[in-house]
Amino acid sequence: MKKQLMSAAITLLITSVCTTAGATTGQAATWSYAAPTGPEQWSELKSDYALCSSGLTQSPIDIRDAVDTRLAPLVFTYQPSAAVVSNNGNTIQVATVDAGSLTLASGDYSFVQLHLHTPSEEQIQGRSYPMSAHLVHRSAAGELAVVAVLFEEGAHNPALDLILEAMPKEAGVVMNLQTLNVTDLLPATRHYYAYAGSLTTPPCAEGVRWHVLSTAVTLSPAQLQAFQALYPMNARPVQPLNGRSVEVGG
Repeated sequence: MKKQLMSAAITLLITSVCTTAGATTGQAATWSYAAPTGPEQWSELKSDYALCSSGLTQSPIDIRDAVDTRLAPLVFTYQPSAAVVSNNGNTIQVATVDAGSLTLASGDYSFVQLHLHTPSEEQIQGRSYPMSAHLVHRSAAGELAVVAVLFEEGAHNPALDLILEAMPKEAGVVMNLQTLNVTDLLPATRHYYAYAGSLTTPPCAEGVRWHVLSTAVTLSPAQLQAFQALYPMNARPVQPLNGRSVEVGG
């Protein structure tokens, strides 16, 4: 019974998060990464997506000329948790309950889900990476904070393997994952770039606190190919800075 309740709670969490960060699991995606429903058309698909073209603080960005400041370190207090891995038609997503939190100067943000992009949506000095994971957190007030983890090809990644082995091959399917510790996906060095941005998927809502870890972790060529077999490309192009500053520190 406890396991059933946990599964039900995670399913509800997926639905609530997907309404702000992507397509709802089990429903056909209303947008994609290719014409005629790709990034260039997002704002035309629904009135709720207007910010995808009119917003001034959109994500992702090409990180350049970052200002070195005394940013407080990111404090991760993750813990092992049951999870569900879903294929929502645009990516593979992992949602959890009670997986821990991220502490920023602005307060605490509970971890709610992560999802994968290939290639990485964010760039550093014009360089993109084969894959990135976006770790989404939400405060008690509903504010979002995202941590981006970059992947480069190299050694096999056991933590990522847990997700890839469980990922459903068909959209709308959800698989249970007995335990996941998000800490295992993080690099040992956690310096980061910080900037004010948005969701990188419709509705492209702004006011999202972005933190891009500057040290990449590895994944093997076989792991990258396993994800790309489902989603060869699911990255939004970089967006204009429009005068925003990017800080680096931590």
